[in-house]
Amino acid sequence: MSSIGLVKKLVAQTNEFERTPIPDDQLKGNKSFLGMYAGEHTAGTEFVIGPLFVAHGVGAIDLVLGLLMGNLLAVMSWGLITAPIATAKRMTLYYQLERIAGKNLVRWYNLVNALMFCFLAGSMIAVSATAVGIPFDLEMPTLNDWLPRTPGWIITVLVMGAVITLVAIQGYNQVSKFANVMSPWMILIFIAAGIVGLAQLGVGSVESLISVAQEVIWNGVPLPGMSRFTIWHIIFFSWFCNMAMHIGMSDLTILRYAKSWTSGFAVFTGVYLGHFVAWIASGILYAVFLQANTGSQEFAPGQIAYQTLGIAGAVCVIIAGWTTANPTIYRAGLALQGIFPNVPTWKITAIVGGITSLAACFPALVMKLLDFVALYGLLLMPMGAVIFADFYFAKKMGFRSEAALSTKSNFNLPALLSWVLTLGFCLGLNLFYGVEIFFLGLPGWFVAVAIFVTLSKMKYPLTKSLAK
Repeated sequence: MSSIGLVKKLVAQTNEFERTPIPDDQLKGNKSFLGMYAGEHTAGTEFVIGPLFVAHGVGAIDLVLGLLMGNLLAVMSWGLITAPIATAKRMTLYYQLERIAGKNLVRWYNLVNALMFCFLAGSMIAVSATAVGIPFDLEMPTLNDWLPRTPGWIITVLVMGAVITLVAIQGYNQVSKFANVMSPWMILIFIAAGIVGLAQLGVGSVESLISVAQEVIWNGVPLPGMSRFTIWHIIFFSWFCNMAMHIGMSDLTILRYAKSWTSGFAVFTGVYLGHFVAWIASGILYAVFLQANTGSQEFAPGQIAYQTLGIAGAVCVIIAGWTTANPTIYRAGLALQGIFPNVPTWKITAIVGGITSLAACFPALVMKLLDFVALYGLLLMPMGAVIFADFYFAKKMGFRSEAALSTKSNFNLPALLSWVLTLGFCLGLNLFYGVEIFFLGLPGWFVAVAIFVTLSKMKYPLTKSLAK
């Protein structure tokens, strides 16, 4: 059987219900979401973000308190904002937005969304490649690299991308199954990494733990060329690093499979194991690496993990990057499927995998991950605010819900202006008032809701007949 025939056979029975509500017999319980979120958020990004916190000189107390508060806010955002809409509508983000904003506007949104997801998944493929390249003595990227250093790096990335894409094209069930199998082992590796790393830094008691944490690992002194992070950076980054998923509503696509809206709280397994334990553990690994390689500019998660945990650490980096790239490529495929509804999702996902693999060749996606994560969430957030406002405020505030569908229009001006004007507002805060990108999402979300509600009341007033 040819490779094309094999792929067709693998996906022949796949139905992702891109333009219809999920039927009852396809709904999933909490176990599916516990495993997927644990796998997705205990993942490749953790091997990058934790070390970058160390590089930005955050203090130990600021880090712990900031992560506790920021991650709690993130769980509440998923559970109280995203999940209730997902289980009420049971539609993908893209189709739900099409019913509100119209096909013409959603095409542009889907394109931006897909590209952002491609770049994020690409960074995770690159993270996995830093571990795959260890046995081949592959030259690793440094903090200042934007372009690939060697042909060997490009080949390694493309092979990794091809394997990951093969899993993603098989749909949500395979993505969820892969995460459920791998996530428990990865969590144990992260915990082991923290314990072994602390031992290598000389920690033998509670007193020495506090001393090493405050004076060696998170000592409040940024590396040369890096800005200083405070507790507020940690709170807002941990809250909004997945802004596109919760208040940006991308996880409508995932949580539409949930039997109950309470499955949105299942993300706590991901954020507290991944965005708390794993960020702390990977920060410890980076401190060990810096201590052993004074003045090194190399920034390769695979090498950092391998130095402390050996082969198990390198394998964990490979799997961690994989479990993040898988659902991200899946989401990107659904975004483009909204533009090309007549093309099978698996074919589009395969194309997305190719684009993602090419993007992964550029190490800058890893080195600038904090800024990129904040930027892609900010770009997508206003449309999430539009969905929220349409769902909760349409009847209460006197305008039509799902206006594009009810008026049979392909374009919704209030939705467009909400997107554009909100981003303009955020840009103004950044340029004229110096507000860092990490802090723009919260005021931007309220501005987007206010703009959409105000303009929708003007353009799509709710008549008495519609109100009934």
